Amino acid sequence: MLKDILAISGQPGLFQVISRGNNSIIVESLLTGKRQPAHSSYKITSLEDIAIFTQSGEVPLKNVLKSIEEKEAEQAVVSPKASSAELKNYFKLVLPDFDENRVYVSDIKKLISWYSILKEKGLLVFDEEEEKEQTENK
Repeated sequence: MLKDILAISGQPGLFQVISRGNNSIIVESLLTGKRQPAHSSYKITSLEDIAIFTQSGEVPLKNVLKSIEEKEAEQAVVSPKASSAELKNYFKLVLPDFDENRVYVSDIKKLISWYSILKEKGLLVFDEEEEKEQTENK
């Protein structure tokens, strides 16, 4: 699910890999739908490689996104523009033992906005069989 979704430093939103070249990849913005090259000099991170610090280690981003989706049934997802206290309180519901010294409010804002983008685009797939089917249909 998250392997082909990228965050590019200095660029807003998320990007989906379209094709790969020698020194760059072609990505499509999930916000605007515009395609552009992402050169090897950019700081590019696959969402699959991101983890959130907790008191007992690290939790993969996929697990945190799944937890947000599960909590959404009980309580609406907080806005990324909410106050720092609201964001931290919400994130404590999602991931109770997150490391407050290493996970900043800006990280929580980014994570919540990523969740919203992925949900809007129908890219939140947590069932392995559904994920395989979605990959095969591309």
